[in-house]
Amino acid sequence: MFHLLFTPEKSDSVGNLMKRLGQRYVQYVNRTYKRSGTLREGRFRASIIQQDVYLLRCRRYIELYPVRAGIVDHPGEYRWSSYQVNGQGNSFDLVSPHPLYQSLGRTASKRQDAYRELFRRELEPGEIDAIRKATSGNFALGNSRFQQEISEMLGRRVTPGKAGRPRKKNSTRPAQ
Repeated sequence: MFHLLFTPEKSDSVGNLMKRLGQRYVQYVNRTYKRSGTLREGRFRASIIQQDVYLLRCRRYIELYPVRAGIVDHPGEYRWSSYQVNGQGNSFDLVSPHPLYQSLGRTASKRQDAYRELFRRELEPGEIDAIRKATSGNFALGNSRFQQEISEMLGRRVTPGKAGRPRKKNSTRPAQ
């Protein structure tokens, strides 16, 4: 499993990227291991997030994942983590500074200090659960106003529905 966080320029950018990435990866594996066919079923999971509150939480969730999984002791040790760029000042062409990250401080050093400070504590279990549920269900992650706005823009439900069948409405039947 891998996690990516994008701020796309176009509405179809992420979908097209994931499609191409998946195709290239399957071709590579099939050539390397002399096999054919698909590697996995299903589509990628995604969530639209409210950047003001949830963007930095999602970054923490993603960059602390290798720590939670026991792969590394610190997010900066994980080779594929953008923590190395945001928290340690390394450069990597695929990582662009988000405006919210840039607002953490006036200088690169101040931003990195502020970013590292975010990682001094673990995410709360409720925060982790909310991110996982939103991602696995393709739901919007944000406050209720944000979710309502996204629902109206997309013309579909962007929050979990109620479990079970809808109740039948009472019909007026003649008494027997």
